[in-house]
Amino acid sequence: MRLSRYFLPILKETPKEAEIVSHRLMLRAGMIHQEAAGIYAWLPLGLRVLHKIGAIVRDEQNRADDRDAHADRPACNRR
Repeated sequence: MRLSRYFLPILKETPKEAEIVSHRLMLRAGMIHQEAAGIYAWLPLGLRVLHKIGAIVRDEQNRADDRDAHADRPACNRR
């Protein structure tokens, strides 16, 4: 399928109300859409990115839990 047929509304110019850099970039990239003042909807691309970030955070937290469990055991003193 051609990229032009995807639902990916991109903006060429930055909206005036967008002050934060990340906010401007997400609006321009078509990751979020402003529904009303202060209310945003995730578009398919942004939702996919959000889920991937959540999976990465969960993996890192699971790894940190493993390290914490191993840290409870006393280490061998090697001299």
